[in-house]
Amino acid sequence: MENHTAIGLKEALSFLEAGNPIQAKKVLDNSLIYELDSKELIFTGKCCIYWQEIILNTTKISSPFDRGERLLSEWKNFLVVFRQNEWIYEPALNALCRGVFSLALQNFNSLLAEKDESLKAEILRKIGLCYKKLGEYDNAARLLTEANKLQGGQAAVIADLADCYALCGNDKASKALFKEAFFIDYEKVDLDFLDSELITRLIRKTEEKGYKGDVLKAWIPVYGVLWGVFNVKRAMKPREISKLRQDVYALEMEIRDPSRANPYQTPRLLNLYFWLIDYYQSVKEDKLIDEILLKIKILDTYVYNLYVK
Repeated sequence: MENHTAIGLKEALSFLEAGNPIQAKKVLDNSLIYELDSKELIFTGKCCIYWQEIILNTTKISSPFDRGERLLSEWKNFLVVFRQNEWIYEPALNALCRGVFSLALQNFNSLLAEKDESLKAEILRKIGLCYKKLGEYDNAARLLTEANKLQGGQAAVIADLADCYALCGNDKASKALFKEAFFIDYEKVDLDFLDSELITRLIRKTEEKGYKGDVLKAWIPVYGVLWGVFNVKRAMKPREISKLRQDVYALEMEIRDPSRANPYQTPRLLNLYFWLIDYYQSVKEDKLIDEILLKIKILDTYVYNLYVK
């Protein structure tokens, strides 16, 4: 790449990182006249074109929370579109990520004085998510922990916190929290915002089984156990055990009714069985473990063979 083109690209990337794709595109237009076939310039230009109108329209939204939400939503849409490219220029993608999430962070940060605990927890979660995407993992973990204290048991918060721990190298804590998040409510876990290799590798491998959308989310904790990713166990409280048994019974009854059949039932029940086995192992109830294993074998022989091998 010629020197003046490289200089122009570097300047454009700095504007993208500052959340200004309009100015970045102007710089690129001046650089392209020197090197029309540059893949780096063309890809970066596509990023600018995609985002310049979005950024402009976002400034017209009156609510800071809604502005931040729009940016996060558009980032997910952008990933869907740009993952289809045969070649991706990572520096442009990284600069754009920093620009988008820096802008979102500014909007969410302006709402920290919120008094309502439920809304404050959601704001803290979004701020934590932005810090995570910006690589500030300590800040992200601190804010996500605070969000979890304000409103506990939120799968999305716990999953983002797990991702932070994995990105910081604390795999044991990460595995335990990811397992917890998918157990609480797999549908609420936003896969598009997870970055650690620990979870993205599991997602990719599960996708290779042909699952998509919420069905993919339902199978992730099953394969997480089978492939040894979700291998950290915790003690369960008596009321949790009672609810777990109730959920197992209700789902077993649901599966027996052909009119209620859906693709989520099997992975959901398998995951509940795994949690029940963990509990029975902790209290050394071998007979009950054998009963659950037989149920798994009847429900899905392939999973059973992987689980017991």
